Amino acid sequence: MRNLSEPTGQLDPPFAVVDLEAFQHNAAELATRAAGKPIRLATKSIRCRELLRRALATPGYAGLMCYSLGEALWLHSTGLSDDILVAYPTADRAALRELAADPSAAAAITLMVDSAEHLDFIEAATGPEHPDIRVCLEVDASWRPLPGVHVGTRRSPVHSVRQARRTAEDLLRRSGFRLVGLMAYEGQIAGLGDAPRGRPLYGAVLRQVQRRSRAELVERRAAVVEAVRSLAPLEFVNGGGTGSLESTSAEAAVTEVAAGSGLIGPTLFDEYRAFRPRPALVYALPVVHRPNRNTATVFSGGYIASGPPGPSRMPTPVWPPGLRLTATEGAGEVQTPLVGRAARRLRIGDRVWFRHAKAGELAERFTHYHLVSGQRLLPAVPTYRGEGCSFG
Repeated sequence: MRNLSEPTGQLDPPFAVVDLEAFQHNAAELATRAAGKPIRLATKSIRCRELLRRALATPGYAGLMCYSLGEALWLHSTGLSDDILVAYPTADRAALRELAADPSAAAAITLMVDSAEHLDFIEAATGPEHPDIRVCLEVDASWRPLPGVHVGTRRSPVHSVRQARRTAEDLLRRSGFRLVGLMAYEGQIAGLGDAPRGRPLYGAVLRQVQRRSRAELVERRAAVVEAVRSLAPLEFVNGGGTGSLESTSAEAAVTEVAAGSGLIGPTLFDEYRAFRPRPALVYALPVVHRPNRNTATVFSGGYIASGPPGPSRMPTPVWPPGLRLTATEGAGEVQTPLVGRAARRLRIGDRVWFRHAKAGELAERFTHYHLVSGQRLLPAVPTYRGEGCSFG
């Protein structure tokens, strides 16, 4: 990352900064990798309306993929998009009633389902006479090479062509629902870096697993889409993520891909061979303790990313270079001690810059992002939290 201390010199840390040049570079790179397939923007990786607006204005992007129905309703009400897919099934009764009562929202928002139980829940929340609700069928994209072996995310129970056809038939028999899309997210390919630092053997095994999983999925996804399309004229088939844009966009059965994290460039994406985004979002913390000549302790900093606990989910000090977390304290809620050669030169009030392991979760920690373009500091923009919204 480039040093952003000069344009942000008037700010008191803690604060978070978006490097707009890196953000726009990443957006353009993702569009190039998608090779003409439209990118549906994954909002959970951004969680800032101004950044979502900027991304949607980039050629190659169309529509939003939200992580909750409440978020989708809010973004639609602000006029940000009239093409919104909710990526996860909802159990929010109040939001479902709001959707059913708003014809404009109902025409713009598509819900995710994978079973008749989801349809039952929606009907129970909205009443049997609810207007037509747009739904997308989620298909499990995980790899199951042997009985009892599951490689990938645990989401939809629909895995086979037969299960997809049967679920689609059940859905189409229900009044008040319109099947408009199909989604299959290959997390074991798109969400795992294939070049993990310091683990060459694991990386080689992972790449082999991903190759075999991709080969199986290409055939199965095409067959699933063909089976479902024979029952309903699908508007879209969504797949992929930042880590698999090239391979997923090459599939004829897929009409659009999804991406979000690649615009931000968190540290987890430093471990991909095909694409390494520029760090676009960083945050600064002030030194508040000097417990000894070899240690500098900064205020706050315990922004641990979700997922399996471990070093990869920890924030990373990146400026000045030569700093690292301690093994005994790590990144703490109210203080984070740092050691390394650069720690000796730090003084009270100095800044240390960090990167987060994931793209969107930092927005839950800050009410605003400061924007930097070149060496100019632009007005700060609110995150979801800064607008009084939290959908996690």
